[in-house]
Parts: sequence; C-alpha cells; structure tokens
Amino acid sequence: MENRQESSGKDQSMDSPTNSQQTVSEDDEIDYSVKPEFYDSDMDDKDEMWMHKRRGGRTSDAILSCPACFTTVCFECQRHEKYLTQYRAVFVVNCKVEKDRVHKQSARTPRKGRKRGRELEPVDREEPGPADSETFNPVTCSVCSTEIGVTDEEEIYHFFNVIPSES
Repeated sequence: MENRQESSGKDQSMDSPTNSQQTVSEDDEIDYSVKPEFYDSDMDDKDEMWMHKRRGGRTSDAILSCPACFTTVCFECQRHEKYLTQYRAVFVVNCKVEKDRVHKQSARTPRKGRKRGRELEPVDREEPGPADSETFNPVTCSVCSTEIGVTDEEEIYHFFNVIPSES
C-alpha cells in the first residue's frame, strides 16, 4: 500500500505543468523564420484594387450584407434620405427575386389630422389592383433565403433588412 501512495504522489507532481521541466510555451514551438503559408501582406491592397475596379470609380453609401448569414448582397447603394436604415440599389449580388410572390402597396386616402400613409400587403399575382397601387416582389438572400428587401416594377432594389458597413 505504501508503494501505491508514493507512486501516485509522484505521478501527480510529474503531471503538473508547473513542476515539469518539459513545459514548453506555444511561442517556443513556432518557427518565426518561415512565413506562414496563409499570410499575404499585400492582400488588403489587392482587395482594395479589386473593389475600385468593380465599382468603376463610383462611390457607395455602404456595402450591404444579409443579417442572417452575413453574405454580401450589394456593393453600390444609396441610403434613403428619410429612413436611414433603408437603401436602394440597381446592381446586386447573391440576391434572389421571388417572382411568384407579390406585395402591393396602395396609397391610403388621407384623413383629417393624419398624414398620408402607405401599407404593404401581399396579394395574388392574378388579382388586379387599383391603378394607383405599386407592386413589389420580395428579394431574399440566395444563400440563406432571408427576406432582405423588395424590388419594384422598374427593377430597383429596396433593402430594409440588411447590415450596412463602411465602403
């Protein structure tokens, strides 16, 4: 029994990293004389040149991403003047327009003491609407199918459920 206690006591002291002389930090194991194979010091400059070439010299208010999967959906957009979380764009990426679903926006008749408002409601494509109503098709992220905006009859994209970042 004494041998077991002594041997178990020795094993415990040898297993502790502070008591072991073979403890090596991770920094000591890294060879800094060899460049990492996944590092490119010029990558930021290359990315910036790619973006300038893609935009053709035009500027953008933001780069828009899907809020669910963070996939980029637009490189060039214009921020709405009144609703600061909404954007419009003509050229998009990673977006899917759902042609089989339609939203109709009709102008309400203004009542005394109220501002003129608009409401967006889903309708069937076959249903004819009033002449003053606008129709919109939902736009979803092509990666995760999250609804991120709508497109109008002039094929302008209106984004309202996106994450903007600086461009």
